[in-house]
Amino acid sequence: MKTRESMENYLETIYLLEQRTGYVRAIDIATELGFSKPSVSNAMKKLRAEGYISVEEKSRIVLTPEGRRIAEGTYERHCVIAAALMRIGVSEETALQDACRMEHILSEETFLCMKRHHEASLRKSEE
Repeated sequence: MKTRESMENYLETIYLLEQRTGYVRAIDIATELGFSKPSVSNAMKKLRAEGYISVEEKSRIVLTPEGRRIAEGTYERHCVIAAALMRIGVSEETALQDACRMEHILSEETFLCMKRHHEASLRKSEE
C-alpha cells in the first residue's frame, strides 16, 4: 500500500459500502471513489496481502477484524472531526472534505480531546 492514508481510505470506503449495500466488490469501490478498476484491484491485492481484507466467492470483499478496526476508527475520526468543524461554523460540504484529509493526520491525543469535547457538547445539548 502506497500510504497509510490510501489504505485507510480504501478500508473506510469498504466499510461504508458494506453498511450501505451489504455486499462490496472492487467495481463498487472504483465507482464510489472514481478510480479505475485496475487501480482498485491492485490496492485490493495489497490489502489482502497485508491481512486487512479477504475476498470471498463472487469477488465479494470482506474486512478482516483488523481491517474493520482500522475502518471503524477512521470513520469515527471522520465523523467527530466533521461535526467539530460544523459546530464552529464551517459549511457541511467543506467540513466533510476537510475531515477526509484531517482524519489521517491528527495525533491520537488531539483526536481523543476532540472526541471528549464533542461528546460533552452532545450531552449538554440533550439536557
